Amino acid sequence: MSKISRDHRLSRPVGTVSEDTLLAAQTTPESGPRRTTTDAPASDSAAPRVVADASAPPTPEIERLAAEVREVLHKGIHGLCFSPYLEGQAPGVAVSAAQIRARLEIIRPHARWVRSFSCTDGHEQTPAIAHSLGLKTLVGAWLGTDAAINEREIASAIELARAGHIDLLAIGNEVLLREDLTEDALIDYLMRVRRALPGIPVGYVDAYYLFELHPRVTAACDVLFTNCYPFWEGCPRDQAIAYMQSMHARTLAVAGGKPVIISETGWPQTGTSFYGAEPSVAGAMRYFLDTMRWAEQDGVDVFYFSAFDEAWKAEVEGDVGGCWGLWDRHGRSKYAGADNPSADRR
Repeated sequence: MSKISRDHRLSRPVGTVSEDTLLAAQTTPESGPRRTTTDAPASDSAAPRVVADASAPPTPEIERLAAEVREVLHKGIHGLCFSPYLEGQAPGVAVSAAQIRARLEIIRPHARWVRSFSCTDGHEQTPAIAHSLGLKTLVGAWLGTDAAINEREIASAIELARAGHIDLLAIGNEVLLREDLTEDALIDYLMRVRRALPGIPVGYVDAYYLFELHPRVTAACDVLFTNCYPFWEGCPRDQAIAYMQSMHARTLAVAGGKPVIISETGWPQTGTSFYGAEPSVAGAMRYFLDTMRWAEQDGVDVFYFSAFDEAWKAEVEGDVGGCWGLWDRHGRSKYAGADNPSADRR
């Protein structure tokens, strides 16, 4: 998610409201979060501030939570959002098959699916490599303002799907939120791909409320991929799971019976707070554990964001941007012992 996406999501700081009030405020499309330049924190306590970093010595609570995270990862989760960027790399830099494979080998024992974000600049190699490692693929074709790049992404995605490397296909990621494409242009891409790939479920990724605001886009999808980020709406950690569930429920309500998959959700470990939402090591682990418990209990498919920290994100999202991973930017587990392969759980 880009800083643009973050700024467009928030319509008001929510750090001081009760859970019931917070959920009640999310019942109509018009209440979808859109921040304006006149928005201000409700109080000094809600203002963004830097919270403790992740280098502090572990407490008994941190050690207990880390053990629970290791247990969940050992069992295996549904899916992880995956980018193979190494130190010094960012979108636009070509990635190699070797680095893709090396990074996928790290997460392979702990997830059944991976979600990729592009079909060019080397990322087109990810689906076949993932399949060779026994992982299923939600493959993204990245769309933006450059029509020529969009065409290359679409052509590559169709080629990969016809080669049998794609299980689910996402055409575009938050392009309506960023206002990169019109609704008509996005629907044209979706329908072109669906006609070309009648056997592949095709959908679109965006913030939950945009499926309410764009019913024609919703109708053009086989499956809805909804991004749910309580953090980027200033929601306190102790209310975040209930808030995320309401985001999912709102998408379900307009899906017309189509499958709804949470394509992104997560919580950062360190950095600057965003109104009532504060990054923390303990908060990130609790959010992960609560999300996984709910997903298993209710049978919800979730792609957790993200597999790895990505340093380049700090340039566009601030200091929290590079701190969402379960593994750090060097590929090391943040929870010692989590890299032990699990038994077959597919």
